[in-house]
Amino acid sequence: MRINLINTYLYKALNAGTMKARLNLTIDESILKNVKYFAEEHNTSVSELVENYFKLIIKPKKKKSLSEIIAELPKPKLAENFNWKEEYYKGKKKKYGL
Repeated sequence: MRINLINTYLYKALNAGTMKARLNLTIDESILKNVKYFAEEHNTSVSELVENYFKLIIKPKKKKSLSEIIAELPKPKLAENFNWKEEYYKGKKKKYGL
């Protein structure tokens, strides 16, 4: 629960855009060199890359609805002439001995 509150606070703070703060990071030189090159190639700054990454990881996740989850389930492969009614009664007969 505490982490969610912190994430929400940071998300609101990062999205407010009214205030910036300095942050010291310690990373391997080779990584920094590659990140600077990447930032230059994408016409952005290392600071903006870090800020965008932080926004991404603290953004509240949208929960899927039940219908979306069901739609993602794998579909059974059945013959075109599959008779649901017949299979239903076969199952009942097997279960109850009718």
